Amino acid sequence: MTKIILALFLACTGLTAFAQPSTTDLPQNPAPTVGALDPKLPTVFIAGDSTAAKNNGKPIQGWGVPFAAYFDSTKVNVANFARGGRSSRTFITEGLWDSLLAKAKKGDFVLIQFGHNDLGAINAEPPGSTRPLRARASLPGLGEESQEIDNVVTHRHEVVHTFGWYIRKMIADTKAKGATPIVVSLTVRNRWTDGKIEVGNGPYREWDREIAAKAGVWFVDLTKIVSDKYQRMGEPALKDLFAPDKIHLTPAGADDQASEVVAGLKALPGKPFDGFLSAKGRAVPAAAE
Repeated sequence: MTKIILALFLACTGLTAFAQPSTTDLPQNPAPTVGALDPKLPTVFIAGDSTAAKNNGKPIQGWGVPFAAYFDSTKVNVANFARGGRSSRTFITEGLWDSLLAKAKKGDFVLIQFGHNDLGAINAEPPGSTRPLRARASLPGLGEESQEIDNVVTHRHEVVHTFGWYIRKMIADTKAKGATPIVVSLTVRNRWTDGKIEVGNGPYREWDREIAAKAGVWFVDLTKIVSDKYQRMGEPALKDLFAPDKIHLTPAGADDQASEVVAGLKALPGKPFDGFLSAKGRAVPAAAE
């Protein structure tokens, strides 16, 4: 009976019991460390996964680390809350989203980028799988469907929602704080077929676009910006930008993709970031889209 009441409460409020990450996850995906923020300045927050997170830098690093150098720290804070291994679902259920939101205020910006870890098993892995138990995927799609589970990792009852539900929640929560949400599509993987680089990992890029359009918020199509650039560069030129898994970035690759995030932000209507950029940021040309 208690579980039923809890499930009904969570479904109505949109809340979930906070999951606790496995201790074995910490060395590979350390928790984000965000220093003191100048309350007099606006802040650019990053909510994302390992493709944006600090990680361990040996050699994996996310674009959110070098991103700060493109901004003038006397004019704006940059706060990277991204954490490796997180999906839109677990970023919320582990409390990372609430930690970010607690610091957000009117006039801030929140970059929201998820999808790589939203694929996979909702709870237990399929029989015969050698993958570790992670219970992190969101339900596919943009609807209001949900699924109740007893989480095999946290050992707690949980209501799992769709990818669209989690992103819409982040957008709505950001707006409620008076801040500006910006949906950013996925980073590009270094995977090629017949001389063409992969554009998007599953349907998440198009889902991001649709979510942003329906919510009336800005969308940065990083997938297209980066894949167009990499296609021009060619596969051999990317060897120093990616880790061996061809998904994660080296420090050089992180800086390259950070510059393309900045390019996308500079292309937004009204140029809201132009007054916050450092000399390095001002030198980046705005993206065509």
